[in-house]
Amino acid sequence: MFIVILCSILGLIHVYLWKRLIKDTTRTRRTRWVLTGVFIVFAALLIAALILPRAVGVDSSGWFAWPGYLWFALVAYLLLTLLVLEPIRWVLQRWPKPTPTAETDAVDTVVNRRLFLARTGAVAAGAASVGLVGVGLGNAIGPPNVIRVPVALRRLDPSFNGFRIAVVSDIHLGPLAGRAHTERIVRMINETEPDLVAIVGDLVDGTVEELGPAAEPLRDLESREGSFFVTGNHEYFVDDPTSWLRELERLGVHPLRNENTVIRRDAAAFDLAGVNDVAGASKSDPPDFDRALSGRDPSRPTVLLAHQPVQVAQASARGVDLQLSGHTHGGQMWPFHYVVRAVQPSLAGLSAVNDTQLYVTRGAGFWGPPVRIGAPPDISVISLEPRT
Repeated sequence: MFIVILCSILGLIHVYLWKRLIKDTTRTRRTRWVLTGVFIVFAALLIAALILPRAVGVDSSGWFAWPGYLWFALVAYLLLTLLVLEPIRWVLQRWPKPTPTAETDAVDTVVNRRLFLARTGAVAAGAASVGLVGVGLGNAIGPPNVIRVPVALRRLDPSFNGFRIAVVSDIHLGPLAGRAHTERIVRMINETEPDLVAIVGDLVDGTVEELGPAAEPLRDLESREGSFFVTGNHEYFVDDPTSWLRELERLGVHPLRNENTVIRRDAAAFDLAGVNDVAGASKSDPPDFDRALSGRDPSRPTVLLAHQPVQVAQASARGVDLQLSGHTHGGQMWPFHYVVRAVQPSLAGLSAVNDTQLYVTRGAGFWGPPVRIGAPPDISVISLEPRT
């Protein structure tokens, strides 16, 4: 149903873009037909990128997924730019009024003005959109930023002062991101010398059979206390989400499936818990906060791994000290930040909900268009310190 609605919306957008970029800017039928043919090819590649990877497999999808998703991004910015230009075009078409010497001159003047404005608007929208998508592509496929964030926790024993948690989310292995993407992330995480690695969901967009080799470098993660994982919504897009949990165990990454473990340093400790993503309900594997947080010692702090920031409401009600999340991509492509911010309590960075601190990473990968504008990818290193 989601794909049907999305394709319907994209169809309407393409009709509008065809009118503004092709119909309004061309005079000869031949030119219009050639440009329309090219337009249809790119539209078909976009639909193929949305639908076909699950049918033909990840390995066979790259050749149409790259141009299809880049076209997706270009369509988005062409639409936004042209909508901004609409009122300007409307005013300029009607003012100043031409003062021709004959009726035929009046018609020609109006037609020429409309054609000139349509072509000028198309060129301006095209240049702006191509420039934005080019910059966003460089941001998306480039190395993530390493962000270091100090976080003070109540009841944290001084022996944990400076304890480093490397947080990474939304790696999104799939048709556009493979083994080299994972290798770079693992290398960058290891360079931070973390005490613990937290992978907070949306690791993959495909099955173990398709993407197992791409995830293989995760076995090389190095940390003193180990690597831990919680599911994101994309882990439930496959028929058997537990297959990835078994694969991660094999790679030395420990899933926290509505459960917790104790992280110790000498005689001190804190509780590390993890809950399933809310999408798990569709696979009879929903988040269970009571189970995930059972058995905690109230004298020590709790750090919770939860894919979606919106889960912080339940975490706060249960006295969690710090929740580490992803999911938002920081909005990924401005101005869609505002849409994400409307449904999540935080877009990125450190915030607080009552007595619970929430940290949201922008993620190290991308979903859909390989474009990030105003939301660079990151790997976050949380440095714990006692709150005085």
